[in-house]
Amino acid sequence: MPSRIVGIAITAILLLPPPPRLHAEDPIVLDARRLNAILPTAKPGDRILLQPGDYVGNFFFRNIHGTQAKPITLTASDPARPPHLKGRNLCLQFSGASHLIVSDLELSGARGNGLVLDDAEKFDRPATGITLKNLRVHDIGPNGNCDGIKLSGLDGFRIENCTVERWGDGGSAIDMVGCHRGLILDCSFRNGGDNGVQMKGGSTDITLRRCLFQDAGARAINLGGSTEDRFFRPPLKSMPADRRYEAKNLRVEGCTFVGGSAAVAFVGVDGAIVRFNTFYHPERHVMRILQENTEPGFVPSRDGQFLDNIIVFRSDRWSEGGVNLGPDTSPKSFRFARNAWYCDDRPERSAPNLPTPGVDEIVGKDPQFQDASKLDFRLKTSSPAAGRGSTALPVVK
Repeated sequence: MPSRIVGIAITAILLLPPPPRLHAEDPIVLDARRLNAILPTAKPGDRILLQPGDYVGNFFFRNIHGTQAKPITLTASDPARPPHLKGRNLCLQFSGASHLIVSDLELSGARGNGLVLDDAEKFDRPATGITLKNLRVHDIGPNGNCDGIKLSGLDGFRIENCTVERWGDGGSAIDMVGCHRGLILDCSFRNGGDNGVQMKGGSTDITLRRCLFQDAGARAINLGGSTEDRFFRPPLKSMPADRRYEAKNLRVEGCTFVGGSAAVAFVGVDGAIVRFNTFYHPERHVMRILQENTEPGFVPSRDGQFLDNIIVFRSDRWSEGGVNLGPDTSPKSFRFARNAWYCDDRPERSAPNLPTPGVDEIVGKDPQFQDASKLDFRLKTSSPAAGRGSTALPVVK
């Protein structure tokens, strides 16, 4: 009998998948001094592995360039025990980088920004091919315009499964200036400062998908904003003189918003789609349509689409029917369709104040979440809002 047990144990061991193997050439980094020494020498295809522990300092690197086929990777040697970069003025910055992957790290404590990536102010050479994955950025600032993640002049980027918590009271969880062709996927933004995610300064073609915004500031998402002329990418002089914009062709889909003052602000944006999202208890507005950059040639905030969303709110602080319209905008160009609106303490006050008539809107009917108190916003089978909200986003390839 004992020999049979041993045989079973040996067979089970043989069937287990082998442990992950590190490439022999992957350098192992044990401390801040080694990180500062080795990263500037990285070549395409290199993977730099940080051991668990604390790395204290302002980590700043210039001109780190991989290739599309062989990116440079900075990551944890053990993703289950992320290395902790404890910043002073900042945690980590890459200036003028391309084809770079940063993953499985924790960043906190910076008085300025947490993680910064930019084009080194070479506007004709954007930072391309940047991927951020499995990062936790928290306790940044806390006072002033301090961002969890700040991106300037990026083209073709991806941010996936990242969490940003407690950033500066005047900053953003992710702030983008002049960024293009980006995807922010499956991220969480909690307990923030001014806003959660902001896209401005000529930003275009950016999608936020399946993200959570929980008490993420005065504006959970700022689609546009107000940018000094010298920071625009592309430069303003390259835009048609009568068709300038803070942002264009933006998309927010499959996201969940809990709390906060206003969920989505369209601010000097030329076209944005907000679809299949769930908004739960925004305090004052689910939406604001604003124009902060009123310089000559800038288009009014226009052509927004608000489709297939679920909005549940309370009446005690709800203002202006949930939609705030600022001057110098084009609210009549906005389209509303198939949204579900419900005031859960005064159902008779569920009707929104839309700037254009909504199509197939559902008003005053409880969407019947599984358990909103536990952030479970799946719908019961009897829900009148079936096919709407964050859990109904069609599969996107």
